[in-house]
Amino acid sequence: MLHAVSFALLDSLNVLLIGVIVALGIMLPARGPYRKVATLLVAGDWFGVFILALLTMLLFDSLGDIVQRFIESPVFGWVLIAVGVLSLVLTLFSKGSGDMKLISRLLGPLREASWKTVAVGFVLGLAQSVTSGPFFLGLAVLSAGDFSVWIRYAGMVVYASLALSLPALSAVFIGMVRAYPYSPMGRAFEAMRHRRELMVKLAGYIVAVVLILIGVAGLL
Repeated sequence: MLHAVSFALLDSLNVLLIGVIVALGIMLPARGPYRKVATLLVAGDWFGVFILALLTMLLFDSLGDIVQRFIESPVFGWVLIAVGVLSLVLTLFSKGSGDMKLISRLLGPLREASWKTVAVGFVLGLAQSVTSGPFFLGLAVLSAGDFSVWIRYAGMVVYASLALSLPALSAVFIGMVRAYPYSPMGRAFEAMRHRRELMVKLAGYIVAVVLILIGVAGLL
């Protein structure tokens, strides 16, 4: 269970969603609908993650012993290391300009709270999770674990919530910054805003290193 939780927390380093939330905090006027838009965006993202987690769990459960043998074999450790190394290389050579262009395109429907806000969040949730190694690895661990059906499928609510924990905290943080721009939080946000590419790379490095460490520990 602890392994599954750690993978869900790694998946919470959702750079794209956090980037959109930060951009909203900057773009919307001081009296704009930031709280409503951010709440609907995160809720839509959570629903996207939850639906994909539920479908993935159904798939893994249908595979039965195949998933369990994979989790218990050294192959699982090597896969973790491989995903971690790949994430490290991609982070090392990544450039932030592509993310900024995508974020700019997403901001159009987010200027006011509507069903489009939820839809954008839903798509972001699917896109982030379907391209996330930790997301699927954590669900594989849950599927192979000695848990009841009730715990596994009710646990998808918790799993999706953990995967959205950091973006949700980021939304609250940005809201506090907007309310108190000259507070220590406001100054911290300003410092991070001017080091956006560094923060993105740091998140990628954290995920890569943790995956490699978990993989190595599994092989020992």
